[in-house]
Amino acid sequence: MILTLKKCIADSFVSLFNEQLDFEQIKLENTNPDFEGNFTFVVFPYLRVSKKKPEETAQLIGEFVKAKMPEIQAFNVVKGFLNFSFSEKFWIGQLSRFNSANRLGKTTDNPEKIMVEYSSPNTNKPLHLGHVRNNLLGYSICQILEYYGHDVMKVNLVNDRGIHICKSMLAYQHFGNGETPEIAGMKGDHLIGKYYVMFDKLNRDEAAQLVAEGMDEEKAKMQTTWMKQASEMLEKWEQGDAETVALWKKMNEWVYDGFEVTYKRMGVQFDKFYYESNTYLLGKEIVEEGLAKKVFYRKPDGSVWIDLTADGLDEKLLLRANGTSVYMTQDMGTADLKYADFPAKQSVYVVGNEQDYHFKVLQLILQKLGRPYADGIYHKSYGMVELPTGKLKTREGKVVDADDLMDEMYETAKTRTAEQGKTDGLSENELDKLYETLGMGALKYFLLKVDPTKKILFNPAESVDFQGNTGTFIQYTHARCQSILSNVEVPSELRFDGKLEKVEQDLMVHFFQFDTTLEEAARQMSPAVIAQYLYDTAKLYNTFYNQCSILRADTQEQIQLRIALTNTTAKMLRVCGKMLGIVMPERM
Repeated sequence: MILTLKKCIADSFVSLFNEQLDFEQIKLENTNPDFEGNFTFVVFPYLRVSKKKPEETAQLIGEFVKAKMPEIQAFNVVKGFLNFSFSEKFWIGQLSRFNSANRLGKTTDNPEKIMVEYSSPNTNKPLHLGHVRNNLLGYSICQILEYYGHDVMKVNLVNDRGIHICKSMLAYQHFGNGETPEIAGMKGDHLIGKYYVMFDKLNRDEAAQLVAEGMDEEKAKMQTTWMKQASEMLEKWEQGDAETVALWKKMNEWVYDGFEVTYKRMGVQFDKFYYESNTYLLGKEIVEEGLAKKVFYRKPDGSVWIDLTADGLDEKLLLRANGTSVYMTQDMGTADLKYADFPAKQSVYVVGNEQDYHFKVLQLILQKLGRPYADGIYHKSYGMVELPTGKLKTREGKVVDADDLMDEMYETAKTRTAEQGKTDGLSENELDKLYETLGMGALKYFLLKVDPTKKILFNPAESVDFQGNTGTFIQYTHARCQSILSNVEVPSELRFDGKLEKVEQDLMVHFFQFDTTLEEAARQMSPAVIAQYLYDTAKLYNTFYNQCSILRADTQEQIQLRIALTNTTAKMLRVCGKMLGIVMPERM
């Protein structure tokens, strides 16, 4: 109907002013709550066409549209703002459609293949709070794009090789003494993370000694015996040394087992895993290709570079002098492999904003190499997550571990729910499931409601609140809806000739706007758009609930209407919640 209204406005310009407007440029806004109406057309930008005053222009367009569209009940003009009101019959018809629909929201007219890469963990440490935002953001983007009708492949590029992996391997080689996750009583990723932190301490202590002897601090960190041994181990690994590769495989398997547990609890999945250990050699082949095409050049020490100064960037290392790969080498090889597996129109990288420059360079390199997919590379950059105590520092062991964080969310949900005193009649298993559902819902909503580009200051205690803009408030609203619906039969069709309350129509208008919300969320790849809509849905319903009697309304038709509003609200909460990875409980 919005498209019909836009078309009618366009027709009015042809009829009234002999001017053909670009349909896409016609914008409709939600009417200001202080004025009567549902949607507003601002005429100021078109006064050069009408050559009339704002009020007169709006009045003429309003009269034309009302005559052509029986759904328009009335219009009013406030200066250059033309406000349209749809009829109550129209809104009830829309509610009837939402209430009986198996699916809410339209799908795109132009479905595309889109690959989304997220998570990208290192196999030398467990996932932490920063990884949690990455995983939840990446998975939610995939859910939104899929729901909108795109063909999406969810992939995870595991950083399973490189100098950082060798650091934990080296520490384990020296001090592991055969320790295993079973012997240590630890998840495998936590065990390996312990040795990564150990290496860093050993390296820092030795570097401090070199600095005390007069060496530059940055140089000292790279000149320690520990760092030299790690570099030697990386060379051995790339040469296929059997002992080194065996240790690498064993430690990585421990980490993968640990990751699997964390991913499952987090509720994220992947269609395919890529491993840098399998792609870095492809990257080396691309380096040779770039040298042959004179896109890259080799320095006297044997290292390979690309000069991007003419493009406003700098020179970028692609292969070290000793022949070992850097991240860019691996990313070039992975990009080729990904496109061969799934020729996507867009290849999305969900990576923090500290890598903005890296992805500018990656796309530019692939464009210069003539890759057909290069223009479709898109870095979905996002801000870091911080705690009230400051930034996360993995190497020093000062990190909020993802598993510990989820445990804390569970306990917080348990405490807050007990304070509400609404757990009567639930078994221990049901309570356990409820605390997990609420804790994870609070965590996901808190991290996803913020615009991805913005930094987040995360406070677990604030995220679990039964009031305000929280996942718990939204989940509670769904449980409230289900409590009502469990005792009634949802009407299959609606008949209502009475007068709608304003809050009832507000809810119907809000449901009607879901199509444009979904389209915007998919276009921006922003779960925050869905989160805001989700919160507005819950807030509007609670206003309706507090102002309108549902099961004790004056007439049976009114009762049926309000049951339909409740049913549609519950469906909308579930649909939007699923796009954010949030489960909506039946009871709370």
